[in-house]
Amino acid sequence: MNDSSWGAPPHAGSQAGYWGPNDQGPVQGAAPAGPGYDAPEAQQTRPMPIVPDVPAPGGHQDDDRGAARPGGPAFRDGTPHRETPHAFREESSQNESFPHESFRDGNRRGGPYRDDTPSVQPPAAAPQNPEPMPDAPQPAPAPQKKSAGRDLGAAIGVGVGLGAVIVASLFVVKAVFVGVIAIAVVVGLWELTSRLQERKGINAPLVPLALGGAAMVVSGYVRGAEGAWVAMALTALAVLVWRMTEPPEGYLKDVTAGLFAAFYVPFLATFVSLMLTAEDGAQRVLMFLMLTVVSDTGAYAVGWRFGKHKLAPRISPGKTREGLLGAVTFAMVAGALCMQFLIDGGTWWQGLLLGLAVAVSATLGDLGESMIKRDLGIKDMGTLLPGHGGIMDRLDSLLPTAPVVWLLLVIFVGST
Repeated sequence: MNDSSWGAPPHAGSQAGYWGPNDQGPVQGAAPAGPGYDAPEAQQTRPMPIVPDVPAPGGHQDDDRGAARPGGPAFRDGTPHRETPHAFREESSQNESFPHESFRDGNRRGGPYRDDTPSVQPPAAAPQNPEPMPDAPQPAPAPQKKSAGRDLGAAIGVGVGLGAVIVASLFVVKAVFVGVIAIAVVVGLWELTSRLQERKGINAPLVPLALGGAAMVVSGYVRGAEGAWVAMALTALAVLVWRMTEPPEGYLKDVTAGLFAAFYVPFLATFVSLMLTAEDGAQRVLMFLMLTVVSDTGAYAVGWRFGKHKLAPRISPGKTREGLLGAVTFAMVAGALCMQFLIDGGTWWQGLLLGLAVAVSATLGDLGESMIKRDLGIKDMGTLLPGHGGIMDRLDSLLPTAPVVWLLLVIFVGST
């Protein structure tokens, strides 16, 4: 855009046709000379033709309830005419701004509108997303009582019955108690291998596991730690050979699951037999059982009553940090009492350390089996014990705690 279009003074050599008459005639591209183009003020604005202000007959409004009828020659009789005046038609084709006072307030063009004529406004559109009406206040739900999550009556009855069998066999004939351990190991192996086969299609060989597991428990009591290790090695070899009698598909996962089951159930249970070989073996085993049960009971009672912060929600949503604190407190108190009054040469501070270790190992064992059950997609390993589940659901915290108690007792008071 050049400067002349904004009204700047012409410089030397500019055409005179833009500012006054030119003796040489109009220059190409210049506006024609004449009175209408001599003044700079008339250079860019054209006058608006005046439309005759003739009101339509019938008053300010027509029959359409407030819709204003435009005036002018084309609408004098109240009926639109087909022909439009020349001046109005020419101006409407050249100028669309209509800067005339008769078109203010957003009215349509076509003639003057009086100030007292109401304009027709379009109805307001409904909102696209209306605000929802607030719901009526609902009464607060009644507080629900906490549920223990299992049949406490059946659980207590079964627990008392098992305790009586264990104590009777433990203090009457030690060999009978070893048999009880072996039976529990075999049943636990059956539950574990059955769930693996049902949920994962893993065929861990049960026969060599059951025979080898029972042999480990007996060997630990008869031959000590060396006998337990030898029985473990032979059990692993038997699992590898037994599985060779079946097709090779799935061989690796089957023998791996078998070796895991041999270590997890019978080998850890063998440490109970090792505790039983000491002169005060019955007291050691009893303390081991009592501390594990007290830890589990303290975690359950405190967690059910005060538990708010989850301990491991992805593994076991029911366990809380408050429950773990209850397990530690209860187990340490029980450990101090047991070491002081049950174990020869034991002291209360050793019992505190022992109770702390039992609470941690029992919790980890419970979480470990919960991890297995979550992977298998089951809640309990079995249904043999009403209110408890299966045998493995009771051995979950006992199995990893056995080697911990055995080792600490060996350190504190010796192995004999």
